[in-house]
Amino acid sequence: GETVYDAAVGSAGFLCEAYAHLRASKELSASEYEQLQSHTLYGKEKKSLAYVIGIMNMILHGIEAPNIIHANTLGENVMDLQEKDRFNIILANPPFAGSLDYESTAKDLQQIVKTKKTELLFGALFLRLLQTGGRAAVIVPDGVLFGSSNAHKALRKILVEDQKLDAVISMPSGVFKPYAGVSTAILFFTKTNSGGTDNVWFYDMQADGYSLDDKRTPQPDKSDLPDILTRWQSREDETERKRTDQSFLVPKDEIAGNDYDLSINRY
Repeated sequence: GETVYDAAVGSAGFLCEAYAHLRASKELSASEYEQLQSHTLYGKEKKSLAYVIGIMNMILHGIEAPNIIHANTLGENVMDLQEKDRFNIILANPPFAGSLDYESTAKDLQQIVKTKKTELLFGALFLRLLQTGGRAAVIVPDGVLFGSSNAHKALRKILVEDQKLDAVISMPSGVFKPYAGVSTAILFFTKTNSGGTDNVWFYDMQADGYSLDDKRTPQPDKSDLPDILTRWQSREDETERKRTDQSFLVPKDEIAGNDYDLSINRY
């Protein structure tokens, strides 16, 4: 019954995984299967080749009629008014280090955060697209966590003060090799428009089950993912964890006192 959206679909990996997860979660009735097929998974992709690959990938994974639009998600006049406050869940890995002219960017996004940086504009976009109560898991470059520009600080302050920032999971720099070596993190947040951040859960992921070199060889005995999932589901019980542990909670006031810095090393 919930909708899942990816604003930068690429090869549609996130949507295919969401579909597989929902298919496996329970035995679906005919109406639930129809809901999953036709009214659950949505997305946009700017690049023509990636758009075609994403559509094909979804079809090959069993999604019969993908709801993917070929458009510049951040562009002026592209934002469909029907999409505002529409989606329950956003899963996304938006492009890093991109830059757009102010003139070609949707004005309502510039009102949230005045910037040309695509990774910050996507953050503003997700807040616009989520329903109140909607949740997001978004991969961002580390610079989003500690960047000192006004736009960086403004977006982090919005997430902490106006919305509910749930967690920051830092990832090692090799997880996107051989395509990129940049260090990244996952931001988990809930759109409330009324605050709600109390403690933010931080986790320092060291391994994801693959080698962190260009070969990315499977290493299933070296993965923090099972521990992350277990601790995420009971993260409110982590109050006694030391700051030297792999995961811990940080009070909102401490984050605000640090200029809303969200890098785990700060804490």
